[in-house]
Amino acid sequence: MKDEKNKHTTFTSHLTELRSRLVKSIIYLFIFFLISYFFAENIYNFLVEPYANAVKNDEINRRLIYTALHETFIAYLKVAFFTSFFITCPIILTQIWKFIAPGLYKDEKKALLPYLVATPVLFLLGGMLVYYLVMPLAIKFFLTFETGGEIGGLPIQLEAKVNEYLSLIMRLIFAFGISFQLPVLLSLLARAGFIDSIYLKERRKYVIVIIFAVAALITPPDPITQIGLGIPLLILYELSILSVKMIEKKKKTDA
Repeated sequence: MKDEKNKHTTFTSHLTELRSRLVKSIIYLFIFFLISYFFAENIYNFLVEPYANAVKNDEINRRLIYTALHETFIAYLKVAFFTSFFITCPIILTQIWKFIAPGLYKDEKKALLPYLVATPVLFLLGGMLVYYLVMPLAIKFFLTFETGGEIGGLPIQLEAKVNEYLSLIMRLIFAFGISFQLPVLLSLLARAGFIDSIYLKERRKYVIVIIFAVAALITPPDPITQIGLGIPLLILYELSILSVKMIEKKKKTDA
């Protein structure tokens, strides 16, 4: 009876601590949301820069438009939430770490800590790839479909909407950032004993198909963004195989 009471008390205390960690994370998210909304126009200018740089040498006077009264306001809210989530992610991971760390052995803590560091770093690398390479190339690709208008015809000219452009670049940054967690996921599965390097090698040809299928689903229907996501993921998959091999060697050494 006493053991059951102790178990109930321990479970309740864990739930209380988990709730406390979640509340802290939400408070941080809300605070950074307010700060981000205050600087929403600056963040907007930063996100629009790939488009501005891609079209700066055009003879056409480019602009971003909105067609609904509330569209820019909603776009700023999205920008603020996206930025606050991006900034708060390391804090959320830290809160998760503080919750699970007391229940781990010293060796387990050492094993998991690099993954907590690698997760935001890889997410940032994925976002940088979108911002500095994929988006500029994709914009130039889409602009090739403009026409000058023949005699008696009307030209086809891009007039991008604020909300659609921001939704696209934020979606791509998020998609690339999440996809870049592949080495972390595979390494954790290897450490748990679910997969090994031989398993990953044997299924390489299937993984290539899956990667490009996923890239086609989460990116716009153009070859630039699909290849821009697919090739880095293939490289990360190969790096994951090397990482899993290192984990296997360490396990054999420890044994």
